[in-house]
Amino acid sequence: MGSLGAMLKHPVDIYPLMKLKMAAKHAERQIPPEPHWAFCYSMLHRVSRSFALVIQQLDTELRNAVCIFYLVLRALDTVEDDTSIPTDVKVPILIAFHRHIYDHDWHFSCGTKDYKVLMDQFHNVSNAFLELGKGYQEAIEDITKRMGEGMAKFILKEVESIDDYDEYCYYVAGLVGLGLSKLFHASGLEDLAPDSLSNSMGLFLQKTNIIRDYLEDINEIPKSRMFWPREIWSKYVNKLEDLKLEGNSVKAVQCLNDMVTNALIHMDDCLKYLSELRDPAIFRFCAIPQIMAIGTLAMCYNNVNVFRGVVKMRRGLTAQVIHQTKTMDDVYGAFFDFSCMLKSKVDNSDPNAMKTLSRLEAAQKSCRESGALNKRKSYIIRNESKYNSVLIVLLFIILSIIFAYLSGNRSSY
Repeated sequence: MGSLGAMLKHPVDIYPLMKLKMAAKHAERQIPPEPHWAFCYSMLHRVSRSFALVIQQLDTELRNAVCIFYLVLRALDTVEDDTSIPTDVKVPILIAFHRHIYDHDWHFSCGTKDYKVLMDQFHNVSNAFLELGKGYQEAIEDITKRMGEGMAKFILKEVESIDDYDEYCYYVAGLVGLGLSKLFHASGLEDLAPDSLSNSMGLFLQKTNIIRDYLEDINEIPKSRMFWPREIWSKYVNKLEDLKLEGNSVKAVQCLNDMVTNALIHMDDCLKYLSELRDPAIFRFCAIPQIMAIGTLAMCYNNVNVFRGVVKMRRGLTAQVIHQTKTMDDVYGAFFDFSCMLKSKVDNSDPNAMKTLSRLEAAQKSCRESGALNKRKSYIIRNESKYNSVLIVLLFIILSIIFAYLSGNRSSY
């Protein structure tokens, strides 16, 4: 649920963490009885617990479509990610993947752990896909086809320029944004969003993941996965893998900050997309990951630990985001808070400081002009000290009661 130390340091996290734990248990109990649907939802919990929680915001029909959309693209991504598959085998599978989803018997063994199970038993996903409405099927097939072709293109091509980077991110994530917008429209709950805004929603999330996952990708066996564009990293080092060397820490952080600054350009589009959603459930489904992205970028910026291990938001803060994100005012507030956090870390000597500050200030201006900042309490930038003593005492009282109860039970045997 979150470490005891973290909860003592941030006692305001306790209630959201408890709610998150209960929501996770509730989601696990909502798994359908039909074997193929049970497999799909169980697999969703195994490959992405956070997505499995967020998807619960949606009604059943749309939730089923989004679940299958996610698993189809996760399977496609598993083929792309498996560096042990020879290129002459991988490329045809990627290109034909949109046809395999109609095949009850198709499967392909690749990936590891839960991803291998997904691929070995992909027929369950196909069976569920074939039960979706025609509009949902057509949207999923179209995006899968375009994404598979794009992935195949970049198997044979390195990410050299920033334009290449944007194109790659469009294929693997921008198309996810377009696909979700199509599914929302097919449900009759939303108007069809402009492709440019849908694309930015995907690119903001994907670029955040690429930044955060540098070390995991560069250490991939048997072959490194390189998504940072040469146009950016070559300004700082001779080889992308050199960023993880301790002797290059200063240059590595400057390169990291350059990458974060590139991602920030999508913030205004994301805010515009979210502000135009009408359905409350779809809004929460879309808004929570975007807030997690700006929060993760704030954690990663100017942080050499991106090149040493995993940098991410603490679980309690994630729980707060999920608990408190209900309206567009909450989104403006969170984007403003995390932008302030990131802005406080900008060093004026950084080569991209002026560009970083300009993009942050543009987003902050949008948040201020919304009028939302005066309507809510910040859950990120605030003095928690007044809560700490009371909540810590309360926590210890609760733990003492639990301990006494367990001790009493043991003595009765």
